[in-house]
Amino acid sequence: MDAIELVGAGLSAWAVWLSARRRPWCWPVGFASVLVYGWIFLHAKLYSDALLQGAFAGLIVYGWLRWLRHLGGDGRVVVARLPPRELAVHLALGLAVALALGYVMHRWTDAALPWLDAALTAFSLVAQWWQGRRHVAAWWLWIAVDVIYVGEYVYKDLAITAVLYAGFVVLAAIGLRDWRRAQSLPQAHPVVG
Repeated sequence: MDAIELVGAGLSAWAVWLSARRRPWCWPVGFASVLVYGWIFLHAKLYSDALLQGAFAGLIVYGWLRWLRHLGGDGRVVVARLPPRELAVHLALGLAVALALGYVMHRWTDAALPWLDAALTAFSLVAQWWQGRRHVAAWWLWIAVDVIYVGEYVYKDLAITAVLYAGFVVLAAIGLRDWRRAQSLPQAHPVVG
């Protein structure tokens, strides 16, 4: 399991690094990583995380196609603003999905951490949606979610994945810094393109 976890961690870190750099290749690399992690999470009985990998696969296809339509002259994706109303609606939807999924996992599965895992899953979906739509806010949400994931994975004895998610926090901070800089550029001001 450790070798598979290392492969998944390497692919995931590479995908996040490419995303922080606004490079469209983050999407196919990310797709490979979700396949590996789907298998890992099933074996760890983190069912919401396993389902999340399937949802990520769909959002990865969406994000890749969307990014390819919004590339700047330097081959990097152009950052878009997130209107406050959309931010509020998406966070409310995330909370609703967290509560519904947590209930299902608590009631009908032997999930290890049904409520926490469901909440992290729901808000990861929001962050991934925002990433595909090129919003800086995605990085803020990734930082919050990834910090909590570190604790969950330590608790579940997934040490390699816990270290990976600690690295994700650092990469998300780098992504936040770089995307905020890119957002200040004149061509980076479309609202939601």
